[in-house]
Amino acid sequence: MVASTPSAAQPRWTPRLIFSLASIVLLLEMLAVSYMMISTALPSIAAHYQTTQGAWLLTSFLLVGAVTAPLIGKLADMYGKRKALLGCVTVAAAGSLLSAVAGSYAVLIAGRALTGLLIPCLFLSYSLIRDVFPAKTIALAVSIATSGMGLIAIPAPFLTGWLIDNHGFRSIFWFFVIGLTILGALILFSTAESEVRLSSRIDPIGALLLGGGIAGILIAVSFGPIWGWRDSSTLAYLAGGVALLVVWLVTARMIREPLIDLEVLGRRSVLLTTIAAGLCYGASGLFTILLPMMAMTPEVLGLGYGFGVTAEGFAIFQAPVGLMVVVGGVLVGVLVGRRAARPRPLMVGGMLLMALGFALTAAVHDSKPLLIIFAGLFGTGMGMSYAAIPNLLIEAVPPQLQATTASLVGVSQSVVPAILPVIAFTVMNNSYIAAIPPEMTQGAVFYVERGFTIAFLIGAVAALIGAVVAVALPRRIVQLSAPAEAAGPDEEGLVFAR
Repeated sequence: MVASTPSAAQPRWTPRLIFSLASIVLLLEMLAVSYMMISTALPSIAAHYQTTQGAWLLTSFLLVGAVTAPLIGKLADMYGKRKALLGCVTVAAAGSLLSAVAGSYAVLIAGRALTGLLIPCLFLSYSLIRDVFPAKTIALAVSIATSGMGLIAIPAPFLTGWLIDNHGFRSIFWFFVIGLTILGALILFSTAESEVRLSSRIDPIGALLLGGGIAGILIAVSFGPIWGWRDSSTLAYLAGGVALLVVWLVTARMIREPLIDLEVLGRRSVLLTTIAAGLCYGASGLFTILLPMMAMTPEVLGLGYGFGVTAEGFAIFQAPVGLMVVVGGVLVGVLVGRRAARPRPLMVGGMLLMALGFALTAAVHDSKPLLIIFAGLFGTGMGMSYAAIPNLLIEAVPPQLQATTASLVGVSQSVVPAILPVIAFTVMNNSYIAAIPPEMTQGAVFYVERGFTIAFLIGAVAALIGAVVAVALPRRIVQLSAPAEAAGPDEEGLVFAR
């Protein structure tokens, strides 16, 4: 029997719900800005610790977040999504504190790795919203939560520059310590715990195999450009990761209660959403890397692109992206919430807008006004796609499988963004480096115009593939049956916390 839930008891928005959503959005803003702020501080960090291993500071964050996501998703379904969310926030804050006081680079990396538990907060947030928000507000709430992350990109360069210039690189980590502590407390007092529980067991072997496989592939992809794609270390990590994933797939079919139910993952509605989500986040990640590189290139080099803007000057290009991401997300939330549209066509439309933004930028990139328009167009598609993803999952799976299923979507959203830029820059570095005297570039690498054209077209192709995958989703998604409907008293099922 289904117990009453907060979403059944409250028919509409209340001040507490608005405060709860605002707290969750701000938490996800911290996740969105994290990578950018640390990337900006990396030169100062490397100089302070006299290290050339700066890539590990970025990779460790992504690695821990992706590797732990499936286990955290299962724990969230079993023991409570708010508990899992607050646990991740607490560990992330502790990791930031460790980095802030680190006396060695190894300790700094360890702290940054712990902060990687911010990554599961994305799927935990919209999984929790599904359970505790009123039914009529869920579509809009999850859309705002996932697309609202774009807003922080506008003031982030100014904040990062001010912190580093006036207080040093450690101030970045203190910013996260303070921010995460406050937001954790706000979520604790404003957001109810989900009553939904999945009666199941933890699969430690599956967690190790799946986590190890993801780790091997991510390390190979992240360091392949540095070590060399034919280097024995790169090949060993890649082969080892693939082998562990294969073993995981075999064992998951043999275990009664695997970490991830392959029958659920194999459903067309779930599998294609997972693939489309990865391509969406991969395409958006590539665009947000290429656009600032192109705009900040000095115009005096005469490469056919570049305006020589500073990081702060780039805000005129970043602002329309961030603003339109939110607009696109709210549009999806309103349409889905009012049942005026289904998430599937909105996902298709969003991916097509992203592909169009890529293609237009590839064709014309020497005009500021046009680039600003293209950036806004891309941001609209990005926001629509970001918001459609959780709504697609909500259609496809019951509440007690939400976090477990969403965790694999989260892995896809981490792995593909690591792979796609590597593909683009491998092409650019192999064929399109500009022949400019080193005394003019001060060691920096610049690319000929065609290099950026090809890179943006690679992004357009990825977005188009994502649109095709979204088209292949079922026109009418039938939600999986809740485990409780088929489970006996001693079998996996759905229970409610008392």
